[in-house]
Amino acid sequence: MPENGSVFKEWIVRDYKFLNVAKKFNPDILAGIMNPCVAHASWLLRKKAFIFNDTEHQKFARRITNPFVDKVYTPSCYYEDFGKKQVRYNGYHELAYLHPNHFSPNPAVLEEMGLNETDTIIILRFVSWKAHHDVGQAGIKNKAKLVRELEKHGHVLITSEQPLGPELDKYRIKVSPEKLHDLLYYSTLYIGEGATTASECAVLGTHAVYVNTLRTGYTNEEESKYDLVFNFSDGQNMEEEAFKKALDLLKNPNLKSEGKIKRNKLLTDKIDVTEFMVKAMEAAIF
Repeated sequence: MPENGSVFKEWIVRDYKFLNVAKKFNPDILAGIMNPCVAHASWLLRKKAFIFNDTEHQKFARRITNPFVDKVYTPSCYYEDFGKKQVRYNGYHELAYLHPNHFSPNPAVLEEMGLNETDTIIILRFVSWKAHHDVGQAGIKNKAKLVRELEKHGHVLITSEQPLGPELDKYRIKVSPEKLHDLLYYSTLYIGEGATTASECAVLGTHAVYVNTLRTGYTNEEESKYDLVFNFSDGQNMEEEAFKKALDLLKNPNLKSEGKIKRNKLLTDKIDVTEFMVKAMEAAIF
């Protein structure tokens, strides 16, 4: 996302382009994940609009989106209340594409990387901090120190939106992006600044240490209810506490198998979000 003033210009250009596409396609319903373009195009074309939102701190995007849509769908753990437009569902966004009904992990990614299922695999993720809601926020600063400590316990792999530099670039994940979810499934632990990836790990049964001054309702629930995500958001001590937690988790030889057991409980409690979305849209049309 472009920074500060250029955000508005980028959104206006995107609105215009999206509206032209929508005119040609002429859909009955427009849907998106907290997408102002969907909201504005649907309002101009007098079409129904469904918005999905799971991120409480996207306050500005909400203000320019919600007034123009018919329904706003949020996980049941979402903290904010939007009134009559809001529909809560018992799931997470990530269960729209990582529910077992739609995703089966492929172990071929391990062979491609020279790994196997018994290896201790530790995934790190660093975000770019360029999104409009990331201004003034913080995550992991001492990346090199973290990597040095973690590689004593297993294979460290990094996915990053920012340059890593020569010291860390050798850890960057080389496989194609669509294989990341396979890798997350077979990993032992995730540590990172991305809430979505932390939640993806949770629904895949991989423990996650989420380090970010921003908190979300879904990662909080994945910690309090399922013990799969561990949130660290205190700007002063979060990095030290997160490192300590990560190393403590890696001492558990059964961490992987215990994660899959916790996942089974999560999947029993939650719905297939794709099925829910399809039924909601079909009900609005027919």
